[in-house]
Amino acid sequence: MTTSITTLDRPEPPFPEQHQSKPGLEHEMSPRPQFEASAYREADKLLGLTALITGGDSGIGRAVALLYAREGANIAIVFLPSEQSDAEETAMSVKSTGRECLLLPGDITDPAFCEDAVEDTVAMFGRLDILVNNAAFQQHQSSIEELSFAQWQQTFQTNIHGYFLMAKAALKHLKRGGVILNTGSVTGIEGSEELLDYSSTKGAIHTFTKSLASSLLSRGIRVNCVAPGPVWTPLNVADKPAEDAALHGSDVPMRRPAQPDEISPAFVFLASNADSSYITGEVLTLLGGKMHGS
Repeated sequence: MTTSITTLDRPEPPFPEQHQSKPGLEHEMSPRPQFEASAYREADKLLGLTALITGGDSGIGRAVALLYAREGANIAIVFLPSEQSDAEETAMSVKSTGRECLLLPGDITDPAFCEDAVEDTVAMFGRLDILVNNAAFQQHQSSIEELSFAQWQQTFQTNIHGYFLMAKAALKHLKRGGVILNTGSVTGIEGSEELLDYSSTKGAIHTFTKSLASSLLSRGIRVNCVAPGPVWTPLNVADKPAEDAALHGSDVPMRRPAQPDEISPAFVFLASNADSSYITGEVLTLLGGKMHGS
């Protein structure tokens, strides 16, 4: 019998105290986030397709990139230039499956870059079938008085304007059977007192998902959203103070954050027309046992 990671093997807080400057790098985290999904068994669900993933260098995006590659897709990942080292590690993981990985450094708040990222992906692979909007900016502030308008703008430009820009660019190439997946958050459902801007954008992403799904239904393009609770990614260690990062996820019923490869199979499910052809406009929550309103 082969050994694989189960829920019993997942690291639990307290973690070593740590903080990084934004945007954070996965290879500097301790413990390293788990993205390999060693218990997962692929079945060619995305064979021959092309997926473009924003924020694909690390965290959830990296885990999704690897599983999509294992399912047969070629991958393009968008990331900030400062995340190049993480992106190269993700590309190596993708290429180890026999699939190709196109690296697209840039900023999704720039409309021209979003257009170029999509066009470069199609030029490389000849098609685009799946867009995963996943890149995000997050920064805790203790009160609305502490939240600057500049941060408010940056959060909205990255987390919802970027999703809009990427979707608009991708739709020039997505055909019937195409898929758009957005990364939401439990904060977009319940709110968060210290993440006023971030949780507002995540709520917008949820309704953007539902509205776009309705808009594209007649074109045969499905749009869904995965909304996790706490996940062990660079986003959080580059946001929280070191002592708070050490306890990340300890307040959910499972007493730990999800690892990225506990989230990525949901993205496979929603991308696969073999599995979810009747699902569009949904927000799938993955909350570690937390019930809405609890």
